[in-house]
Amino acid sequence: MFLLKKLLTSLILPPGILIIIFLFIALIEKKKKFICFLSVFSALFVYLISIEPVKDLILYPLEKSYTISEKLNADAIVILGGGVYSSGSMTEDTSNRLLTGYLVYKKTKLPVIVSGGAFEGKISDSKAMTEILNEFGIEESNLIEENKSRDTSENALHVSHICKERAFKKVILVTSAYHMKRAVKLFKQTGIEIIPYPTDFKRSNYYNIYSFLPKFSNFSLSSKAIREHIALIVS
Repeated sequence: MFLLKKLLTSLILPPGILIIIFLFIALIEKKKKFICFLSVFSALFVYLISIEPVKDLILYPLEKSYTISEKLNADAIVILGGGVYSSGSMTEDTSNRLLTGYLVYKKTKLPVIVSGGAFEGKISDSKAMTEILNEFGIEESNLIEENKSRDTSENALHVSHICKERAFKKVILVTSAYHMKRAVKLFKQTGIEIIPYPTDFKRSNYYNIYSFLPKFSNFSLSSKAIREHIALIVS
């Protein structure tokens, strides 16, 4: 009964309902080979990127690149923002990065650079993170807010300017594991020495029968990982 409930839920809600729609189109348009093929392909693609094993497979090349370093000899900590909602609350990515950055600060007591600008009139990532870190007890003298950047390349550019102004030669870079590979690539292009400190790992690496039911959370993470792979190629 529990499995049936899970199955029905996954088929009624997106992306399951999209898979059914594509298969229905393929059935009623079976005489039109191209439309039939395209519909079946779309259904299969949506299904695959919506299940746990495939989501983890797409994330694996991104998340395996760096592990958490035990050697934290650096001049500063850099925390990259991952988005803020219109309400001002932080996304899951930003929250996980912020918490990890704070734990690194507790170990090192290094200055913290929070990086991320405002987008579409929302509060900037850096402002949201600065306010929380203030509440956590980090003094303003140890916080540096970079609020101009709109993407990772601008994160790297504007943070590098701050580092040059303050003579920071090596930084501990805190960001989501799936995002670390591209972030390191872009930061190294600015000449800054990087100690990667990945967090917010998205892979589950544990599967059961429910792992093969389509879920929107898997679809979203797979899409995010695919976008990251594309950005790595063009960056």
